[in-house]
Amino acid sequence: MNKNAPRIKTGLDTLWDKRPECLKGRRLGLLANPASITSQFEHAKDVIAQRFPGQICALFSPQHGFFAEKQDNMIESGHFRAPDLNIPVFSLYSETRIPTTDMFDPIDTLVIDIQDVGTRVYTFIYTISYCLEMAAKLGRSVVVLDRPNPVGGLQIEGNILEEDYSSFVGRYPIPMRHGMTVGEITAYINSTQKIDCDLTVIPMQGWTRDMYWQDTGLTWIPPSPNLPTPLSAMVYPGQVIFEGTNLSEGRGTTLPFEQFGAPYLDIHTLKQRVQGRLEGIVLRPVCFQPTSGKWRNQTCQGVHIHVTDRRKYKPYLYSLILLQEIMKAHPNGFQFKAPPYEYEFERLPMDLILGSRKLRENLEGRNDPLELEKTWQASLQQFKQESQNFYIYGF
Repeated sequence: MNKNAPRIKTGLDTLWDKRPECLKGRRLGLLANPASITSQFEHAKDVIAQRFPGQICALFSPQHGFFAEKQDNMIESGHFRAPDLNIPVFSLYSETRIPTTDMFDPIDTLVIDIQDVGTRVYTFIYTISYCLEMAAKLGRSVVVLDRPNPVGGLQIEGNILEEDYSSFVGRYPIPMRHGMTVGEITAYINSTQKIDCDLTVIPMQGWTRDMYWQDTGLTWIPPSPNLPTPLSAMVYPGQVIFEGTNLSEGRGTTLPFEQFGAPYLDIHTLKQRVQGRLEGIVLRPVCFQPTSGKWRNQTCQGVHIHVTDRRKYKPYLYSLILLQEIMKAHPNGFQFKAPPYEYEFERLPMDLILGSRKLRENLEGRNDPLELEKTWQASLQQFKQESQNFYIYGF
């Protein structure tokens, strides 16, 4: 037995081992990006081309492009032809975020092999939802090749998105950290939103809900440029909120989301204000100069988040605490980011990220985040009970 073999098999690995009947004889499309690989580093498009010769007719890409080369939000990727397969590659983050009927004309079944990161604001699951809607409308089927939730399947955290703050960074009433695999949440959306697409999920083998990415034995391939490591994915459910502020969330550095800061930030005051309140992490003072994005080429005072105990770490709550303390300490330096943000030109980006204007206003009003967390526990438990109906994997 190979001691270095991954502990689990992804849906793509399963497809490689055994061709599913639902794909035989069908004209196939594939929604994928660089993270769509087997444990042996074979890309999904090549696997499907080998296992189903002549059947793959179109490729589709989510935000950041088919090669995940686009850095930030509202940076579109174009359509092109794949030279090796001589088939079209349709960008679903271009002049449209919604697939057109023309894009679906070449296919009978859309295969989806996308690495999600378990966080409400990550746009891949909404690209999938639009594909489900178009497939249902046109009578096409969808097959999802499942992949791990890199931040585990046990911890669920955050307020439920309010309907008035639905956007491309949150279409549905789910919490910030949803605790589902991409296959599970696709099935959840398909059912609860009454899309009723003909959907099949090809499950993983060996994955259990207590696993983080580091437990899988799989190699991490960044699903987008600013989630370069499993650690960046671990802090992302909280640190993403700093996208809605004038603080650098670490884009344009080697540690996106793991570190944050601004030229005006007083690190020592911040550490004193949160001392003893943030379990499972250490905040290490740093200075950095982003090469792009906010505060480009300017020295930012900030902190690097080191996770020491993932069981105690609550990324969303802790980032809300950090945000509020920065707002208190820097009333003249701190600002919320103005629109546009993900094609929303009127609503405040922070409200879209939090899924609630009221939560943002409560933070501004200096209401304790620990007390605010209590107010969403009932709705969070309701989501947890409903979402468990779509769990494929045990505890």
